Amino acid sequence: MGAATVGVLLALMGCSSTDPQPERVTVIDLLKQEWRHVPGIVPDGDGLRVTTTARSIVEQDGGGGQPDPPVNIAGTHLAAAEDFTLSATFTDVTADATLAVYDSPPVIADEFRIEPAGVRLTLRGDDLRIAVFDGSPQQDVTDPQPVQDEHVRVPDPEAEFSVARSGDRLEVESDGETLSSLPLGDVFVSGELWLGLSSDEGSFTVPSFTAAAPAGASLSTAAPVATDLERLPDGLQALAAGSRPDFLIGAAVALGPLASDADYASSFVNNFGALTPENAMKPQALSPRQGEYLFDEADALLDLAEEKGIAVHGHTIAFSEAMPRWMRELPADSEEERAASAEILLDYVTTVVTHFRGRLDSLDVVNEPFDVDQGTDLQENVWFRVFGPTYPVVVSQAVSAADPDVRQFINENGADVPGPRQDALLQLALDTNEQGGHIDGVGLQAHIYDLDTDAVSADDLSATFDRFEDAGLLVRISENDVTDDQGEEAQAEQYATVFETCLRSAACVSYTTWGVDDRYDWWIDDDRGLHEGHDLLFDDGEPTPAFDVVRAVLAG
Repeated sequence: MGAATVGVLLALMGCSSTDPQPERVTVIDLLKQEWRHVPGIVPDGDGLRVTTTARSIVEQDGGGGQPDPPVNIAGTHLAAAEDFTLSATFTDVTADATLAVYDSPPVIADEFRIEPAGVRLTLRGDDLRIAVFDGSPQQDVTDPQPVQDEHVRVPDPEAEFSVARSGDRLEVESDGETLSSLPLGDVFVSGELWLGLSSDEGSFTVPSFTAAAPAGASLSTAAPVATDLERLPDGLQALAAGSRPDFLIGAAVALGPLASDADYASSFVNNFGALTPENAMKPQALSPRQGEYLFDEADALLDLAEEKGIAVHGHTIAFSEAMPRWMRELPADSEEERAASAEILLDYVTTVVTHFRGRLDSLDVVNEPFDVDQGTDLQENVWFRVFGPTYPVVVSQAVSAADPDVRQFINENGADVPGPRQDALLQLALDTNEQGGHIDGVGLQAHIYDLDTDAVSADDLSATFDRFEDAGLLVRISENDVTDDQGEEAQAEQYATVFETCLRSAACVSYTTWGVDDRYDWWIDDDRGLHEGHDLLFDDGEPTPAFDVVRAVLAG
């Protein structure tokens, strides 16, 4: 159990020398576990202090704002396949205080969060809200509704309260009084407990927090599943090292499945030599409130990458999407407003890049600068409105001042083949450098959503690599995924084309897929319906034919 602190209580119920041995009840002091990488939580004497993070996930157009309260993903979680009791005390509650207990970490997609099965207890004054989620599909994933939702009065809000699994019931007590008893249903069936402490609007202190299991029931602490994994000698990155030692094969990675899903973690660590944080380094994750920074989960990803000898590509600085409201709505109508907003944005760039200095191999300093309809006009986002059309120069210079060694890229979709969009991307990179920027190369996303319209040929891709190489620029295949709408054979063939062409070009320095496993590849249609994609190299823990052909290319 490592550094875990586990106590054993003896139930000495009138023992005599002839009585049987007392039964043992397992108790774990959760305050002595690992909470270091949980946003909004800091040590407070022998307890924890929890402060609101204001984390939310906005939609592509900047609308919405689905709450994204933190969960202890990179620290300690519990293995509890049978009955258990979690007991806590909240004090100094300035507004509200929430304890969340989940079957698994939430799935964080680009524009939404999938709420897992679990229970959330929210204390506000003497009102305790008990919300139970069973993990079933939601009518609107961005507005998850509990299957059980009730409010009960707590006689003493600072008294110890508990939530317990007792057979097929979910029991909530406060100061020894039963407040609620609900049917357990499909909650806590995974045998794991993932814990979250958060506040929507204020802060609170946690002076006591324990987990207990009755005699005969198992309860133990557990670390992230990726912790003890090592790269395989015949994995993709190891095979690539045989022909191109400096060539990186990477994937976009999320902390949740890397910590909780053994299939996902082993698929990634065994095969990949580079990691792109899928969402953890976007502005809405790093700085939900102006001037405040939440580096916790991004640091957890980087810590794991360093332990495994995996390079990190940072994603992203200047972007039209995934921005917190404060950033998106910075004023830029007058010269005075633009000057003030410029100072704020540059402070953000400097703070973020300085924090990660020396830990990133490369970084998307500008992401998707051109319009979303595959045109060649720059999006008029906050960066454009504040700095004008040369904003990539300003951002690139600020990045270089904070970390002169990180390789800088402009990342774009729809520029994988020759044409006006590729022309515009090349010209933007060259113009940025001519005006004092430090762009090392471009990222070509290579999203193949439709094989009839998006497919990339080896000839077009080779010509693209040659063109950027002739201009003195490096290239990354940065977000490759391929639909299986025409079958796995067609999918595998397109994967092989993109990967092999990149591997054979000296200009293409790395290849990254936008995800690891289809199990976490989710998207929402226009009617708010949730769908699972089948676009990646692994599907439900198993390698796909696309993986096999990529491996065959490397093997030779």
